[in-house]
Parts: sequence; structure tokens; C-alpha cells
Amino acid sequence: MANGRCVLVSGAESGIGAACAIAFGALGDKVVVLFHDAHNDGSDTVAKVKAAGGEAIAVQCNVGDEASVEAAFAEAEQAFGLVSVLVNSAGINMAGVPVRQMTMPQWQRMLDTDLTGAFLTSRRFVRDRPANMPGAIIHISSIHAYAVRAGGADYCAAKGGLTNLIETLAIEEAPNGIRVNAIEPGMILTPMNKRASADPAYRKTMEQNIPMDRAGRPDEVGDLAVFLASDKASYITGARIVIDGGLSLMQALGA
Repeated sequence: MANGRCVLVSGAESGIGAACAIAFGALGDKVVVLFHDAHNDGSDTVAKVKAAGGEAIAVQCNVGDEASVEAAFAEAEQAFGLVSVLVNSAGINMAGVPVRQMTMPQWQRMLDTDLTGAFLTSRRFVRDRPANMPGAIIHISSIHAYAVRAGGADYCAAKGGLTNLIETLAIEEAPNGIRVNAIEPGMILTPMNKRASADPAYRKTMEQNIPMDRAGRPDEVGDLAVFLASDKASYITGARIVIDGGLSLMQALGA
């Protein structure tokens, strides 16, 4: 796929989503920055995409709401044409609450954002494409799709479900030339990891669990997303690419 594509990135107002948007902008792509709350309207990401050499607009979207997703895609396509690449980065972090104390609203909010949002954006992307027009979907998942943590039942369940959605969709859409892959980050320094980003001493204690002895950067995830959307990855679909400095390999130590 040539540069100048329409690339839609959910959760692009900050963190990994913003890094992905900027990375595609550096290729000269036209990036649609989806944001959720008006208090962070994606304007900073739009400016950085443009500074990198791309075009960009910001569109508000609640990915867990069907009508909102439909409206966002319509606005994107009116501005830049058919969406060629979808990066689903919208998500919220685990609650840190055990199952016995977790409320239904907390559970539902997580599933709506991290799983239903992926379903709705993916469905819209594949459903309205002309026959046999290539495309790429990249979901930002997590190593916690399989390496579970106490207090993370909501998050781990959503990401585990996302794995099965990705793999099923990859099989279904392969004949149509649409590739579907997952990026599974470990510890990345984003607003979602607020304490690690702000407190070097705390971050160091966490990095001791990582074989590469450091946290990852959002731009490293963005570079991987660019690769997975490129012709160099034309034979990759249904894959789960871990980017965690080796962290997930440490889960059984001390058993």
C-alpha cells in the first residue's frame, strides 16, 4: 500500500495511539485521530502528525457505541476517502480490583471499550469495503491477554477475548485481502502507566522484572504498527506480536 493512505487510529489522543498516528504521519499518510473525551480533543496529536509530514483531523468517538463508530468512519471517509488502515488503540487500564469486589459498571465499561470497541471498529472497516480491496487492521492488545494478574480480571478477560476476535477475523477476511494482527505490549511509558512515567524510583523497581532492564517507548510500538500495515508484512495475518523486552517470559520464575 502506498503512502497517502487514510489511516484511522482510535485512542489517538495520547500514549500508544498518538505514537501510532505520528508514525503514520511521518510516511505522509492522512490520519484520522479518534478521541473520546472533549478534555483531550486530539489537537496535540493532530499537530504532531502534521509536523511529521502527514495530514490529520480529529474526530470524537465512543468506540463502544455503534452509532458513534458509524459517524466517525463517515466523517473520516468524507475527509480522506476510504480507510485503508485501522489501528485500534482505544482502551482503559485494569481496575486493580478483585472479582469479589468488582462492580458491574466497572466490568461493563472495560468490555465496552477494550472488546466491543474492537468489534465495532473492525466490523465497520471490513463490512463497507469494496470486494477484494486490501486493508490492514492492527489491534493494540497486551501481554495480559495471556499473562494474567490479580486485580485484572476485567482487563485480562477483554484482551483474551480480543485475541479470539483477531484470529477469527483474520481467517474470515484473508480471502478479501484484509490482514488482521495484534500488537501485545508490556510495560510502555504512557499516561496509562502514570506512576512509572512520573516516579523514576518506582519505574526502576518495575524494570528489574524486564530482561532488557527498561520500559518500552510508545514510538517503538508505533514503528511496529507501521510495519504491520506495510507491504513488507503482506504475508502476516492473525499474528500476535509481543513487544515487552522479554517481560512475559519471566512469568513462571520462582515457581
